Amino acid sequence: MPTHLIIDGYNVLGLTGKRSNRLESAREEFLRALGSYRHRTGHSVTVVFDGWQQGQPMEQHEHRAGVEVIYSKRGEKADQVIQRLAREYGSDCAVVSSDHEIVNVARSHRAFVMGAQEFAGKLSRPASSTASVPYKELDAGDDVRPNRGPEKKGNPRKLPKSQRRRQNQLKRF
Repeated sequence: MPTHLIIDGYNVLGLTGKRSNRLESAREEFLRALGSYRHRTGHSVTVVFDGWQQGQPMEQHEHRAGVEVIYSKRGEKADQVIQRLAREYGSDCAVVSSDHEIVNVARSHRAFVMGAQEFAGKLSRPASSTASVPYKELDAGDDVRPNRGPEKKGNPRKLPKSQRRRQNQLKRF
């Protein structure tokens, strides 16, 4: 089942400040990349941009290349819109942001959270490398880790369960 992806637009872009031609072109390029990502993965994508300082009195919605674009209304930050969407979708969505407040709210509603830097790496990756599996180096027999004591049990080469679960969730994106 495709997941709904909610993206903090300017957080992923890494650009803040006044509107300019450079910001407009960066945003357009970002939306094109999101459109191809949506086409590649089949996830529904919503990207939220700030409009709280210079925006319209009403929240603006538009669709570009299959991506829903939301501009927050004047006086409301994109963070508030993302938090509202995370509450609505709950565990059926993934939130892309590095903002701690957004991350905490999304996690409290059981949404999957991905950092902006992490998603930017997935977004820029070509379609052919999405299924690549990292190779495992051959064991030379010499462990660089100290020997584990008798109180420790389990496979020392295996990732902890929480990290394995997160990696499995990331594979969907």
